[in-house]
Amino acid sequence: MGEHYSKKELGKDMYQFFIEDENAAEDFVTIEGSDVNHIKNVLRMRPGEKIRVCTRNGQNYFCSISDITESFVRADILEKEAESTELPCRIYLFQGLPKNDKMEWIIQKTVELGVYEVIPVAMKNCVVKLDEKKAAKKLQRWQAIAESAAKQSKRTVIPTVKQPVTYKEALKIASELDITLVPYENERGMDATREIMGQLMAGQTIGVVVGPEGGFAPEEIALVDEHATMYRISLGRRILRTETAGLAALAMLVYNLDV
Repeated sequence: MGEHYSKKELGKDMYQFFIEDENAAEDFVTIEGSDVNHIKNVLRMRPGEKIRVCTRNGQNYFCSISDITESFVRADILEKEAESTELPCRIYLFQGLPKNDKMEWIIQKTVELGVYEVIPVAMKNCVVKLDEKKAAKKLQRWQAIAESAAKQSKRTVIPTVKQPVTYKEALKIASELDITLVPYENERGMDATREIMGQLMAGQTIGVVVGPEGGFAPEEIALVDEHATMYRISLGRRILRTETAGLAALAMLVYNLDV
């Protein structure tokens, strides 16, 4: 660990892998599970090649592969505390359940943009109705997509996809955050949106609530107005699809918060 490696050598073009916290020792890390086959047989990596490794709690390492076996890959730590790719705020997306496979696309893209947690929400105008068995199967698939997107975008944490909740449960969770933004098609004017975005600060927890294809029911949007930390915002004069609204809000947050 005494050698110095340039930013170019330890660059963003490296393959990245996630490990459990206990798999990081003082001078080396151990990669287990499906990534071993991926490294050995798909990427055909060899000892000496450099990789980026992140623990589940967000510790980052640049490493050099030292040993590849059938059951694990060992890599020596070259440098700790690699530059974080995380936003300075934790953003929670409350997404009204959309039709078909749109949720998979939403998870992939919002993870790339920096979302910290995705909470699917069953709302009045949702066409999709998930029973417990379907929800469990979907959740497994959604979490795998989040992990894949986190690797691709060089995130230092894997965002969590939660079990679907009711709208009232979602608002209860959101009420515990510092601020929650609710993009609403009938909310006109970007001045208020710019003002709210400009007041956001590093370290805050931020919620974004997006309605399903059918939009918010009047009684649902009325509940937003009962919470002092929830604000209806406009995303512009055009009506956005549910799979677009969350991305637009996230992009605005990235513009205002990222450094």
